[in-house]
Amino acid sequence: MKRSLTLLLSLSLLGGAATAAPLTVTVLHTDDLHGHLDPVTIGQNKYGGYSRQTTLIRKYTAEDPNPLVLSGGDTFQGTLFYNVYKGLADVLFMNLQGYQAMTVGNHEFDDGPAALAAFVQKAKFPVLASNLDLSAEPLLKDLIKPSAVLSVGGEKVGVIGAVTPDLPLISSPGPNVKMLELMDSLNASVKALQDQGVNKIILASHLGYTLEQQVAGTVPGIDLIVGGHSHTLLGTFENKDFPASEGPYPTVVQNPDGNRTLLVAAWEWGKVLGRIKVNFTDAGAVESWEGNPVPVTSDIAEDDTARRMIATLSVPIANLRAQVVGTAGAPLNGAREIVRRRESTMANVLADAALAAGQKAGAQLAFVNGGGVRSSIDAGPVTFEEAITVQPFGNSLSILDLSGAQIRAALEHGVATWAENKGQFLHLSRGMTYTFDLGRPAGSRVVSVTLNGQPIADATVYKVAMNNFTAGGGDGFTMFKGAPRLDTGTLDVDILVNYLKANPNLAPQPEGRIVIQNEPK
Repeated sequence: MKRSLTLLLSLSLLGGAATAAPLTVTVLHTDDLHGHLDPVTIGQNKYGGYSRQTTLIRKYTAEDPNPLVLSGGDTFQGTLFYNVYKGLADVLFMNLQGYQAMTVGNHEFDDGPAALAAFVQKAKFPVLASNLDLSAEPLLKDLIKPSAVLSVGGEKVGVIGAVTPDLPLISSPGPNVKMLELMDSLNASVKALQDQGVNKIILASHLGYTLEQQVAGTVPGIDLIVGGHSHTLLGTFENKDFPASEGPYPTVVQNPDGNRTLLVAAWEWGKVLGRIKVNFTDAGAVESWEGNPVPVTSDIAEDDTARRMIATLSVPIANLRAQVVGTAGAPLNGAREIVRRRESTMANVLADAALAAGQKAGAQLAFVNGGGVRSSIDAGPVTFEEAITVQPFGNSLSILDLSGAQIRAALEHGVATWAENKGQFLHLSRGMTYTFDLGRPAGSRVVSVTLNGQPIADATVYKVAMNNFTAGGGDGFTMFKGAPRLDTGTLDVDILVNYLKANPNLAPQPEGRIVIQNEPK
């Protein structure tokens, strides 16, 4: 009784204003789901799927202290479910799973403001973006806010949203959506929350891992960044199906306010569920943490409600697979023994399609690796399923700034193992040619490289479109690592389908884009 009376007297001497209490928050998070309602295969195993994700989220929200379910954006685009439902299937599951906030990603704008508005209107959680000026866009101006204040464990937690500044280059926000300077926007949002007495602030980000680290070291007041956009895998895994982690989970950055900012991400497509428990001091600073992304494996039981929802939503997908998306006026040859050694009409179409998709971002030419061409297309009507067979990987388009010397080095690498039929053999978009001499040793086989009839210059920088696998150094293209890079996120199958629709009755013939000298008989 004496202690209680002393505490009350102490509070009265402070004007009755007690400081905020320490708080533990468990953040469950996803990013870059891209419409993957169904599981995806890695190696021999399946991962992800909304029904198993639902099971995990429900388990942890029931068991973990003060759960907070957040999204780092890019729920839209990537599967036939998106083509049919334009995000409205995904929001059903996000509502079912109890998401509490989401930032918009660039792909949320792929079908313009109207599709995003329909999604936000169905969402039972705030959708956020602090660095967008939506005042002139009537469909979105009252729907998307810079930030939100959530009640977690009796305490206020602020959540801010941010989308990549590259949005106008890689999506279709329309003329009324304006970008705001990123750091200024984030500083303003942090201050607005602090003015409301909020001292625990999370950024739900669709900026990508590199830029998110810059934000963490630049903008004071942010305690946790839930990342997205770069499809980054962080953490420690014993799973041999997973690629190497790109960094620790969380990545810890010293914040200008003297505290630490934690940066987390959950890879892509729902293959893992991010899960981090953060202990905050009464002043709102990060004190300690623990966590790691949880693989969403096939041994996790499916949530029955989610499973039945997916089964119902899958019915129209079968019809879409049979939908005709174009016509080939001549066979498109994508045979393995062709695409890994010489010019191919199928590879030419894919390279031209990549260039067309990248021109908005300034692409001047495009590469396609032979290993990325998985099938031919017969003359006649082309179905969506045929397009998926040609481009089944779910790769996306990247634009790299490469010198002429780097381009030449890449072509040299592509032909270095010509006799071994490897997937690194490179194909080119229209307007570009190269000649290589098999009578020369590997590393010095490329005789000439031209773009629009002119030799490329070693010191000149060109914007080159290619898939993100090749851009990231896949197939041994180490000369691309560290090159300035814009990841559009546009899927390879969508690039092909859009090109087929825009170019009816395609009938390409070999054009001499690739010339081989001294080929063994």
